[in-house]
Amino acid sequence: MKFSKFLLITLCFLFLFNGKKYEQAVIERLSVPVKVCLEGQDCGSTAQASMSVAAAPVAAKKVELSEGSEHTVKMLNSGDGGQMIFEPAVLKVSVGDTIHFKAADMSHNSASIDGMLPDGAESWSGQMNTDISVTLNTEGVYVYQCDPHVMMAMIGVIQVGEAVNMNEIKTASNNLKSSFVMNAERIDTYLSQL
Repeated sequence: MKFSKFLLITLCFLFLFNGKKYEQAVIERLSVPVKVCLEGQDCGSTAQASMSVAAAPVAAKKVELSEGSEHTVKMLNSGDGGQMIFEPAVLKVSVGDTIHFKAADMSHNSASIDGMLPDGAESWSGQMNTDISVTLNTEGVYVYQCDPHVMMAMIGVIQVGEAVNMNEIKTASNNLKSSFVMNAERIDTYLSQL
């Protein structure tokens, strides 16, 4: 039953956006062509410029080291960072710190992603709708996901100590990004905050 509902929602999503990625469909709907003309110019001349409201990228703010040895990450349907998110989505912590993933909204879990952990780090996979606590004892960058919402880019990033495996994470992120149907830029934005 759950799979059928998921398949129906996915097919509806693909039909509505006619195969386009969600973010591109939204940009196309929100883009407003604007003519910019200098005083005295004919706005129909070739000297005009066109701009779109979605044209300017926003620089990512760097995340500071989180205080304390225990940190809470909420699993949410909606938050400051958008739809289907972990909050905070990016953390910097110390080796040996514990992360408490809280199921604030239903139908979420937290699970590490194979190939997106430091060498020798322990993986984890929480149950749906259940809080899970994970102690991170290996230095490096960890990328994790919500299993049912990974296609919507419901992911998070934690840097433990130094980012000793950042090159490997960036390489693996290209493969992960290709599986997203929306928010494809999320992984790049999160990694740029470290």
